[in-house]
Amino acid sequence: MKFSIYQESRKGGRRNNQDRTGYSYSRDALLMVVADGMGGHLHGEVASHIAVQFLAEAFQREVQTKLEDPFMFLLKNIGGAHHAIVDYAEARGLLETPRTTCVVCVVQDSIAYWAHVGDSRLYHVRDGRIVAQTKDHSRVQWLVDQGRIREEAIAAHPERNKIFNCLGAITPPQVELSRKTVLQPGDILLLCTDGLWGPLSGRMIGAALAREDIMRAIPELLDAAELRAGRECDNLSTVAMNWADSRSGAAHQVSTLTLEPASFATQIEGFGNAGTELAELSDAEIESSIAEIRNAIRRQAAK
Repeated sequence: MKFSIYQESRKGGRRNNQDRTGYSYSRDALLMVVADGMGGHLHGEVASHIAVQFLAEAFQREVQTKLEDPFMFLLKNIGGAHHAIVDYAEARGLLETPRTTCVVCVVQDSIAYWAHVGDSRLYHVRDGRIVAQTKDHSRVQWLVDQGRIREEAIAAHPERNKIFNCLGAITPPQVELSRKTVLQPGDILLLCTDGLWGPLSGRMIGAALAREDIMRAIPELLDAAELRAGRECDNLSTVAMNWADSRSGAAHQVSTLTLEPASFATQIEGFGNAGTELAELSDAEIESSIAEIRNAIRRQAAK
């Protein structure tokens, strides 16, 4: 496989960053994950971190060189991440389980498979045009579907944060799967939280990705989203991948042929290192949270 990949997470105008991003790849398969935590200080970050970490570890356990059934992998392990979050909350005696949205994509054999829960999105961009995108599991998306508001009004709607499908809720998440999508050289897959897509139109996103390679375009999009959202800017995070881009400017291209058959490359920010202020927590409390996160993931993975 050959691709370029870029990830970044910013806290915007918020005190804490509850978004998490990550990716992992073997010689023949690539996993990308973005999660947007909900549910108050620290706990939202816990939920999103569990989701990303659980999926990355599941990928490394199951992939060999490829995944046998990418859609089954997505269904099973998004569900597993949900149960790991619930397990963490029970172990800590939390009155309310932390929650998170999630969008996940697997690429192998030049085919993309993705799934999402909530309003974190995936855009499939080809030649500057959005040819596919996920549909939010939200109140305002329902209003759009009913013809009661226009899609352009989503970002400013007072109910835009009402999500009816997420990981960590009382009821298990309803995972929405894509179709198998054959990628062409130069195609871009952009996974992001609503802090990025909310202030920006699809046309703006497509135009930026048509002008520049993702290493320059994504920081520009993040800057534009922060500027347009102003002081109320939400956390904004993304993982973007340009597939088999053969242009001479693709200086950051990854070739997985250099990997050993049973090895992986993974990039996930450590817990508490994504711009979150944890000053009111002691080192012992942070270490305790990390240990309980690890235990929740291990217990669920063993089931």
